[in-house]
Amino acid sequence: MSVTLTDQDKITLRTAAYGAVSLLAAAGVTGSPHKVATEGSIALASATGLVGHVLAEKSTGMDLSGRSVAELADRVLPALAASVNLLRRQAPAEADNFRSTVLVAVEAAARAQKGEPGPIMADMTRKITEALDAA
Repeated sequence: MSVTLTDQDKITLRTAAYGAVSLLAAAGVTGSPHKVATEGSIALASATGLVGHVLAEKSTGMDLSGRSVAELADRVLPALAASVNLLRRQAPAEADNFRSTVLVAVEAAARAQKGEPGPIMADMTRKITEALDAA
């Protein structure tokens, strides 16, 4: 079965995945936010299947700007749920792949900081997981 995603669908998937990593980088890490973002992005670049192809495309059209973590979360958390819903409708196996890919990227990003993830990063991870499960 061939799945055709619109350009907007692809932007939503990329916004959700890369946005989840961006949220962690912005969530008050004790180390380098750049290292958090890099490790999470490397994990996303390792994705396979339809999700891997979409995430590997040039990331134009994403809006991960904002003056606060709250503004970024307002874009990313709904995009996570929308992405899982979209994939469940069009390619059910890819919905699990997307969820797993994002969670691996979140874990990789969290491990990039020094020491155990603090309460802020743990809370952001919980919010990301809840958004993925809200679909």
